[in-house]
Amino acid sequence: MSTSVSMGTSTGTTLLLARHGQTVWHAENRYAGISDVALTDTGRAQAEALGRWAATHPVDAIWTSPVSRAVITADPACRALGLTPHREPGLRECDFGVLEGRTLAEFAAEDPVAAEAFRADPVAHPFPDAENPALAAERGAAALRRIAVAHPGERVLVVAHNTLFRLVLCTLLSIPVGEYRRVFPRLRNAAISELLVRTDGSAALLSLNVPCEADLP
Repeated sequence: MSTSVSMGTSTGTTLLLARHGQTVWHAENRYAGISDVALTDTGRAQAEALGRWAATHPVDAIWTSPVSRAVITADPACRALGLTPHREPGLRECDFGVLEGRTLAEFAAEDPVAAEAFRADPVAHPFPDAENPALAAERGAAALRRIAVAHPGERVLVVAHNTLFRLVLCTLLSIPVGEYRRVFPRLRNAAISELLVRTDGSAALLSLNVPCEADLP
C-alpha cells in the first residue's frame, strides 16, 4: 500500500506511525528490543528526511517511544515544527529476552526446535525470557488509544518500533497477533503508515510504508 497521506478527520485521530531510523544492528537484522542501539549515518539521514516531510505536511503533535533511537529520529521533525515531543513509555519496543543483540539464525543454530516454534507462532512461542508479545500488543494499543483521545480530530506523528507497531496494528485491526510477522513482514525505517483511530476506539489502516523521500533505503 503506498497511497498519499490524507488530511485529519473530526471523527477520530490520524496517527502517522514511523519506525525509527536504521541502527547499527540493522544490517545483520539483530534484535534490538530494549537495548540502546545507535543510529547509523543512514539512520540519521532518514531522521532528517522525516523532519523535512513533517515540515510540509500537517502535524499537530509528536509522540515517541522513550528509547533513544526513536527520540533521536523524531528530533528533526520536532525542530522543523517547533513542537515539544511527548514521551510514551507504552511505545517502547518489546524485550526480546535472550535474542537481544542476536539474530534469529544464531538462535536457530543453538535451539532449532524453539526457533521453528517461534517462526510458526511468535506469540504462542516467544523467545526465552522475552516479554509476552500479546501483553506488548495490549500496552502498545492502549498507548495509541490514549494518544488519540488526547488529540481528537488532529494529526499526530508517532515514532516507535518495528515489532511493537506490527503487534499493535494487528490488535487494532482485529488481526490475530500471532500473524504479525506474516501480515506485516517489515515496517520501513522512517516511512509513514497512516492509521485512523475513531472515537469509538476502532481503527482503519489508510496507508502503509509510504516513504518520506523516494531515494531513501
